Amino acid sequence: MSNKEINFTKKNLENLFIPEKGRDVYKDTGEKGLSLYVTSNGVKTFFLRKRIEGKDEKIIIGNFPDLSVQNARDEFIKIRSMIAKGMNPNDIKRASREEYTLGQFFEEYMRRYSKVYKKSWEYDEREIPKFLSHWFHRKLSKITTPEIRKLHEDIRADNGLYQANRMLERIRAMYNKAIEWEYAKTNPSNGIKKYREKKRDRFIMPNEIKAFFESLEMEESDVAKDYFKILLFTGARKTNVLAMRWEEIDFDRNIWRIPETKNGDFQDVSLITYAVEILKDRFRKRESEWVFPSKSSKEGYFKDPKKAWSRILKRAGIENLRIHDLRRTLGSYQAITGASLSIIGKSLGHKSMDSTQIYARLYDDPIRDSMENAISKMLSYKVDKDE
Repeated sequence: MSNKEINFTKKNLENLFIPEKGRDVYKDTGEKGLSLYVTSNGVKTFFLRKRIEGKDEKIIIGNFPDLSVQNARDEFIKIRSMIAKGMNPNDIKRASREEYTLGQFFEEYMRRYSKVYKKSWEYDEREIPKFLSHWFHRKLSKITTPEIRKLHEDIRADNGLYQANRMLERIRAMYNKAIEWEYAKTNPSNGIKKYREKKRDRFIMPNEIKAFFESLEMEESDVAKDYFKILLFTGARKTNVLAMRWEEIDFDRNIWRIPETKNGDFQDVSLITYAVEILKDRFRKRESEWVFPSKSSKEGYFKDPKKAWSRILKRAGIENLRIHDLRRTLGSYQAITGASLSIIGKSLGHKSMDSTQIYARLYDDPIRDSMENAISKMLSYKVDKDE
């Protein structure tokens, strides 16, 4: 094995002799300490040797001509500076090789956190791979803030601002867990602001209600029909109604106890007469522990109401109405009929008044009626005085 000093230039390195076996080593006269070895198969690799913490370390810089001479010299200077600061570049490389990719961390995140603690774990399992799988092979530390910002913008353009914001929330949550579990040191999503969202205020309007109920009665699936009625008559969240069990219903007090809501607490839902009649009828024909059973779902209860919902809306000629809007519909008609915001919030299981405030502006008639009543009262005094 030869060990020669030459000036590292593109031409000199291209013309180096290829050994028949072993490797030849060359030292750069232009940057003391920079070396290059040539193997019998023609591979030319820049490297340096340095004693770090009492141990001889060979640090690979890169291969020529993929790495130019100037770039190799620049990288050599950076590495030498790192060593002077007490860092071992080989330790950093080893740590990088052992670092989780986003895909590997996603699997651990789902197993250790999302499926254990989150009600929306199915959304994580479905949507995160849908939007982030192209990064699953990337190391956690290699995904940058500009890349996440661009993804946020792209999802908004293709899927809307709500989906963009939900995915930004998921990325932020995953990196926060990665930091907590010491898989990452920084969160590249920090500093990226969510798009401003307008709170949805859609509900079944008075001019739509007749067509809605007529279409609902025509629904071919009795399970779906009763499910939507219970949604409307209780104002409960759709996932809670789907997973309703008979053991949760107290027909003596007409109370449905939801064991755990989105907020993590139990909730007692008052069952009105219409809801009780539906539930008692289903109880007489019960087939399982579930109020809305399904033989096709692995969970054993009704899981996919979207097809039935589409049929109902199409027959009724109603657009832009979501299943969750049934919950808002109950609160809206409570507001229309004069219920206080605190009563509405209690009915819907809101933890704070912020969620209930929307019902203060959903419908103008109670406000208008109140103003008209006030003016009428004022005018009545005027009439009495004139007389």
